[in-house]
Amino acid sequence: MDIYGWLQLAAFIGLLLFLTKPMGLYLLRVLDGEGRTFLDPVLKPVELLFYRIFRVDRKQEQDWKQYTISLLMFSLIGLLFTYLILRLQHLLPLNPQGLGPLSPDLAFNTAASFTTNTNWQSYGGESTLSYFSQMVGLAFHNFVSAAVGIAIAAALVRGIARHTAKTIGHFWVDLVRVNLYLLFPICLIYALFLVSQGMIQNFKAYETAKVVEPYTVQVVKKDTTGQEMKDAQGKAVMEEHKIDTQTIAQGPMASQVAIKMLGTNGGGFVNANAAHPYENPTPLSNFIQMLSIFLIPSGLTYYLGRMVKNRRHGWAIWGAMAVLFLAGVLICWSAESAGNPHLTALGIDRAGGNMEGKEVRFGIFNSALFATVTTDASCGAVNAMHDSFTPLGGLVPLTNIQLGEVVFGGVGAGLYGMLVFVILTVFLAGLMVGRTPEYLGNKIEAYDVKVSVLAVLVLCFSILGFAAWSAVRPWGLAGLNNMGPHGLSELLYAYSSAVGNNGSAFAGLNANTPWLNTTLGIAMLCGRFLFIVPVLALAGNLARKKLVPESAGSFPVSGLTFIVLLVGTVVIVGALTFFPALAMGPVVEHFIMTGSGKLF
Repeated sequence: MDIYGWLQLAAFIGLLLFLTKPMGLYLLRVLDGEGRTFLDPVLKPVELLFYRIFRVDRKQEQDWKQYTISLLMFSLIGLLFTYLILRLQHLLPLNPQGLGPLSPDLAFNTAASFTTNTNWQSYGGESTLSYFSQMVGLAFHNFVSAAVGIAIAAALVRGIARHTAKTIGHFWVDLVRVNLYLLFPICLIYALFLVSQGMIQNFKAYETAKVVEPYTVQVVKKDTTGQEMKDAQGKAVMEEHKIDTQTIAQGPMASQVAIKMLGTNGGGFVNANAAHPYENPTPLSNFIQMLSIFLIPSGLTYYLGRMVKNRRHGWAIWGAMAVLFLAGVLICWSAESAGNPHLTALGIDRAGGNMEGKEVRFGIFNSALFATVTTDASCGAVNAMHDSFTPLGGLVPLTNIQLGEVVFGGVGAGLYGMLVFVILTVFLAGLMVGRTPEYLGNKIEAYDVKVSVLAVLVLCFSILGFAAWSAVRPWGLAGLNNMGPHGLSELLYAYSSAVGNNGSAFAGLNANTPWLNTTLGIAMLCGRFLFIVPVLALAGNLARKKLVPESAGSFPVSGLTFIVLLVGTVVIVGALTFFPALAMGPVVEHFIMTGSGKLF
């Protein structure tokens, strides 16, 4: 843990804080029409054209049920649209490599993944998907799934801010305006910046280069039909294969990476994701990519404060998120800087710290920071392999996801997830003082608490249920690269990532099997939509309430006391739910490493 890391961390927090208010003010204009944006002269005619095409009356708002039905139907159609593209990829244009169609289970997994803003990938992007599939099938969802998350956050904030109202906005208006006025313009500038850093943007076929030192690898032998061959014991038949060339991927990468980061999507154009020099060329691109992941979620906290006419509350939410973020960064950075003590004692780890699975261009601090940022948000992009982190280093991204990714979180998803915890915090505070809990002029009643708890339980039951099922079934164990506690961590991380709509992985798990593709896809849909419905129900119920004047007994929702209570609620409700599973995975692995030096 050196001075350069501390300076970078200070610069990151400082710049994020500086950009929060401007982004929040712009979100007010985009989401609730507080004045015109500078893009109105150009984009207003396009916006009105979309409304005519969709037959939308932008002045007629929806109640929470209408809003939810619109969202679910749009998402279902988008899922089917992407599934068909992936299944028919070989018949569609922009496929210079002649890549074939995806299998039914992989196509379902990928379509569900990008529909839910998860962007989990059971495949290598450059070896599986055509340019058309990347640009039309996946990038479409990168924009609209991000816009859906922001729209839901706006709907919940409107529910909190309004009183005796029946509506919470209009889904189609929110979807159009977020894309036109927010995501598209920023991504255009962002993509040009990435190109300036050395990221490629073309439609060329892949390049082939001769390697300097040819080498031989063991690969599975295949028969004339392309099927893998097995011996009498059922084991794969291996053969030697000489490697003397390297394929260098090409394609429209910058345009995909811009929305991948800004929309907290995370799906890599190539398999190595942000560790690849094309997807992340320089330290500056690495820093800006991390900052862009938090940009909109951070701005939404200021948007909340302005909408509810309590800016201190918005900053208190930001402060609670920042506390949890800093705790994660420091633990992960410390663990990775320490490395394996037995290797250090033997003199093998002379540089100090665990560099396995990390890009030397970024080093330990930037790898730890990126891992924390991407799992605090529902992004999932990686510039290092989390499977190679030390046990405690890997515990941080895993715990971040299991908290509900409310530490800034995904675009929109982080705010509405954190507001669920705020409702629970206010309820618990009311119990402590023996009063009916109130939140910004709204009495928190049984219905509000029930739907909030239901949203939290959906995540808990889905993660632990699917992980437990796969841990006792042959189809789950067959995909593991490691057994023991690390194998459990791989399975637990996979389903945590799927349900939490993150998309990163302990990459030791081979998830491209029919059972894992299917169960992970179902887990993604559960984590996204079974959480959203209670949130929108909460928004509708809050909007109908009468304003309760603030009194001396009202619990303050700003200041240090509120921040401490909110952080405590997130940790107790979120983290302790998963503590038994974590204790059998990364925690026991840490004690094995420090005791015997054994790694998995």
